Amino acid sequence: MPGLYTEADYENSVIELFRNELGYEYAYGPDIERDFYSPLYEEILLDSLHNLNRDLPDDAIQDALFKLKNFENGELVQKNAVFMDYLQNGIPVRFFVSGEEHSSIVYLVDYKNPDNNSFIVANQWTFIENSNKRPDVILFLNGLPVVLVELKSPSREETDASEAYRQLRNYMQEIPSMFIYNAICVMSDQLTSKAGTITSGEDRFMEWKTKDGDYENTQYAQFDTFFEGMFQKERLLDIIKNFICFSNEGINSFKILAGYHQYFAVRKAIESTKHATVTDGKGGVFWHTQGSGKSLSMVFYAHLLQEALNSPTIVVLTDRNDLDDQLYGQFAKCKDFLRQEPMHAESRENLKTLLAGRQANGIIFTTMQKFEESDEPLSERNNIVVMADEAHRGQYGLAEKIKITKNEEGEDVAKRVVGTARIIRNSLPNATYIGFTGTPISSKDRSTREVFGDYIDIYDMTQAVEDGATRPVYYESRVIKLNLDEATLKMIDTEYDIMAANADEEVIEKSKRELGQMEAVLGNDNTINSLVCDILDHYENNRENLLTGKAMIVAYSRPIAMKIYKRILELRPAWTEKVAVVMTSGNNDPEEWRQIIGNKHHKDELARKFKDNNSPLKIAIVVDMWLTGFDVPSLATMYVYKPMSGHNLMQAIARVNRVFRDKEGGLVVDYVGIASALKQAMNDYTSRDKKNYGDTDVAKVAYPKFLEKLSVCRDKFHEYDYSKFVNGTDLERAKTISGAVNFIMGREKVDEKDSFVKEALMLHQALSLCSSLVAEDDRFEAAFFESVRVLVLRLTNTGVGKKISLPEMNARINELLKQSIKSDGVINLFSDIKEEFSLFDPKFLQEVANMKEKNLAVELLKKLIAEQVSVYRRTNVVKSEKFSEIMQRSLNAYLNGMLTNEEVIEEMLKLAKQIAAAQKEGDQLGLTADELAFYDALTKPQAIKDFYENEELIAITKELADTLRKNKTIDWQKRESARAKMRMLIKKLLKKHKYPPEGMEDAVQTVMTQCELWTDNVMEA
Repeated sequence: MPGLYTEADYENSVIELFRNELGYEYAYGPDIERDFYSPLYEEILLDSLHNLNRDLPDDAIQDALFKLKNFENGELVQKNAVFMDYLQNGIPVRFFVSGEEHSSIVYLVDYKNPDNNSFIVANQWTFIENSNKRPDVILFLNGLPVVLVELKSPSREETDASEAYRQLRNYMQEIPSMFIYNAICVMSDQLTSKAGTITSGEDRFMEWKTKDGDYENTQYAQFDTFFEGMFQKERLLDIIKNFICFSNEGINSFKILAGYHQYFAVRKAIESTKHATVTDGKGGVFWHTQGSGKSLSMVFYAHLLQEALNSPTIVVLTDRNDLDDQLYGQFAKCKDFLRQEPMHAESRENLKTLLAGRQANGIIFTTMQKFEESDEPLSERNNIVVMADEAHRGQYGLAEKIKITKNEEGEDVAKRVVGTARIIRNSLPNATYIGFTGTPISSKDRSTREVFGDYIDIYDMTQAVEDGATRPVYYESRVIKLNLDEATLKMIDTEYDIMAANADEEVIEKSKRELGQMEAVLGNDNTINSLVCDILDHYENNRENLLTGKAMIVAYSRPIAMKIYKRILELRPAWTEKVAVVMTSGNNDPEEWRQIIGNKHHKDELARKFKDNNSPLKIAIVVDMWLTGFDVPSLATMYVYKPMSGHNLMQAIARVNRVFRDKEGGLVVDYVGIASALKQAMNDYTSRDKKNYGDTDVAKVAYPKFLEKLSVCRDKFHEYDYSKFVNGTDLERAKTISGAVNFIMGREKVDEKDSFVKEALMLHQALSLCSSLVAEDDRFEAAFFESVRVLVLRLTNTGVGKKISLPEMNARINELLKQSIKSDGVINLFSDIKEEFSLFDPKFLQEVANMKEKNLAVELLKKLIAEQVSVYRRTNVVKSEKFSEIMQRSLNAYLNGMLTNEEVIEEMLKLAKQIAAAQKEGDQLGLTADELAFYDALTKPQAIKDFYENEELIAITKELADTLRKNKTIDWQKRESARAKMRMLIKKLLKKHKYPPEGMEDAVQTVMTQCELWTDNVMEA
């Protein structure tokens, strides 16, 4: 259609950008003489290896090349990790010179001189492995395909960047070897361009929104900002070398690519540290909001620092053991990237020994408390960098204070108290200090600035949510449900005042006496009973079936945590595996507590279960543990029964802000009036954070959005009567839903359907946050729209590159019904198609043809046939092409209004019968399904049958199949020589039978492709 901006046009504009703006050379795949079975651009690779390693003999280069092409058997991720190590650090090789063995390193990239490398942008680059694929755009660095770009047409409604993501996953199955050499995967439809790695889920692909590190105008970053921001030559080399690492999490390994905010902030931090080492030692403060990857930024920073400052010793300072463990764990998981193992200082003496035992290098973790034991210098070296995590606790102070206390005889004595910051400064007088924080430094907190200096970089909540790095946190007050009396509320307010003042010891002592009373009030059996009943009501009706149903209850104290736990189990005795208490144990704990709290191993096991989305553990009751640095992405609900303020509060509620599937945000349910403390804590945030998140009450934010979206969905269905959904039987309800799906799937409603799916999703997400405020009728109506949305999505999944798997869809519908309808009338509507329906069952096909909902029938047939064609594609190249062409022709005619519903159903049924007949064709010719595929390939050009008797063609077919069966080499997919041998055998055999006739040489290529497809599938099986 003229005037449309197609995918090919977009591809050309991307290539033009790489050639003209970024200075890459261009290669057009079909013009390059090469081996289609190798993912490498070998000619360039060889030239580059020789060019970059001029002082090494050819044997060394050959050894490197051998290692580059031969990886030990293992998962793709393991092979890619080995390759990334080669790419970042070079390949260790051994070679002989005059009979003597030498070892050296062959470098694949010159990171110091970008112009010394080859940068090529290529398109239409065919690569054959399990099948024949042609990714849109590949970037070759020195002949290595390090970046693969999948583009989607900006002007076709039914494709988008998500479609590109599914295509990338499909490629990983079909051409896995290409991804051994991959550093970055890109998906783009011009509106949205995102980068990720081979292990990134779709929600972890991120945009790159700036060319220079400026956060302005980032909301709708242009595609050229993305490509120029990431792929300038120097930048790409820097990202590959310093900003991609593997995090080894037990059996799984995740490949991590820094986000743009991490990249620019770490680069600024390195410059600021370099400056501080030669001036005042104040490296600055790095404020990145919680959940935006601060721990990984610290890993990237520590890695880069080694080169920037010539291997300094890094001391990572945390202020509590559980925080220390979290951060230490992240560094330990990335030890290969850091090229050294982080160490724990067990004591102050141990820390001193570790520092004295080296002149450079080392990453040593320690807690603040170890410094307080003495103020003698631990080390006077100046190549030490102290990285402080959460750099603004109250105990940072540079000034000395005099504190009056009483001695044992009751006399007043004056003691000198030194601030922790002063002690740390005295302990490491010549070190450089940098602070990392997830919450801003309080405007009153001058001492933090005195130690660390000013902000280096600020990545605030607004930016993180806008970038999809975190989700917003919403707030719902349930204080009223507990009927707390005035006196208790006053007591709670007093506690907030004390916390806000960062009080002196005497005030704290006085408050402790008062808090004894508070413990008695908040721990009162009646209050605990009201609290637990309300939490259970809120959880079971609104949160249990959301995402993975994970929730956290923050208790005021350890005894209160135990009371909550026991009361839940009294009311829900079957929940023994569903709920757990996580808190520190004390020496004087009652015996029964110990069994519940358990030892460190037990707590680690609980952490593992809580992080596992499929485990039965859903509710964790905590006091202080797990409120900092503990990440469970699917956690969406936090019940707060403990006054908290300032950064402690902000850190705690950030537990629910992680990105997970279609989570709209986290919900904090408040039972002790944290609203004013939240507002107070927001005072130190950026002005746009205050504007956007200063008030996140669901009653004011999510509920109005829910009503708005409900109204939009009603408008879309104003011509359809769905009243039977509310007051009909289960069967009528199911029919109402399928009728609604049929209504919105009408050909004339193509745009409506897409927009409905988006609006209904927003309705569902808004309801997930405010369902406790929504009237039952409205909830019910929303459930109707959600059922329709889910089925529309399910029907528009074709057999290839499914958007949502059928089991996942069934699970969603099941949950929906559990939540909203309490009936099972809809569950079996098209439930697992594969198992229940056969495309070759004439009775079933007739039923579909007779369906009252014609739009639905079209979609159902389209889906079934697409699945069958995709099955064919794995075995019979000729038939699958033919059938998909027929199908596409009919659908195009239907969409262009040339065929009616009835006519396109007729066409589809005809095609289904042809597919069924094709299955039987082999039987009539006396051929197996495999042999029939060869026969189809041999006879693809119709004219062939004029030259040969049918018996002759069958004989060639049988001989061909027989030859392949006898000669299948085990590793032929990997070895070019085995492939070449196979091609030779086939050509020889065909020549013997004088195939093909003169002038029909193209026929051989079809036969070759079919032979390769067959061998691939046999090898795979």
